[in-house]
Amino acid sequence: MRRAMLEMTLLGLAGGALGCWVVLYELSYAAESLAHSIFPGLVIAAIAGVPLLYGAAPAVVVAALAIAIASRLPGVSREVGVAVVVTTMFGLGALLALSPDSPPGIETLLFGDLLGPADADLAAAALLVLLVAIALRLLHGRLLAAGFDRASTRALGFSPALLDAALLILLAAAIVVAVQGLGNLLVVAVFVGPAATARHLTDRIGPMIALSATIAVLAGLAGLYLSFYAGTAAGASVALAIVAFYLVSLPLGRLWALRPARRAPAGATIV
Repeated sequence: MRRAMLEMTLLGLAGGALGCWVVLYELSYAAESLAHSIFPGLVIAAIAGVPLLYGAAPAVVVAALAIAIASRLPGVSREVGVAVVVTTMFGLGALLALSPDSPPGIETLLFGDLLGPADADLAAAALLVLLVAIALRLLHGRLLAAGFDRASTRALGFSPALLDAALLILLAAAIVVAVQGLGNLLVVAVFVGPAATARHLTDRIGPMIALSATIAVLAGLAGLYLSFYAGTAAGASVALAIVAFYLVSLPLGRLWALRPARRAPAGATIV
């Protein structure tokens, strides 16, 4: 349980911070797509008896390339291309899971094994937190500029397409690490739910990141306690706790929107 709490804390910090940019850049569907597209890689790794990371990493690359190719086909929109790739990859994973060579407990790939993290899983989660912290710190100004005024970013000397690519690479790496604990179906919750909750409660990116990471950690710990005392699945309990936080934020967000607007002193600049 202590190891599960440690892993969920690390995943919550990384997922909460990165999730803010996922929500602001409207990449929630992309996050879900990447998570579901790596299912065949997870199944192959389980059948081969190797760490899931070895199957998830190449699968996410194949999925990203397939989405890019499908989106460029004449008459095919990006949304349609993503949907075709996701359903194809997930269906392939389901077929592989029905193979006689599939090991017992293959369903844990869908719902995760949060209560059984190995040392390598904890190390990967810690490395993910470090990677996300460094990358978001270096890209913060550029992501902020592109997120709120995309048309003028080229005049500032950087490409919004490269920023999108960097964000998607970070997201793919985070999903590959987090999917081992939260599972293929539930991993997207930690990258979308806390950030969407924080978005209801603040309109400034700094507080939003801090609040999102805090909510992700608290919801993760609450889900683990629910799992411990109620005997429910850990990953599903964490996802349920994240949804509960989101539902509570809805009325709080309305109250926040009704607050008196702060007036800046004459000559002051709001950043």
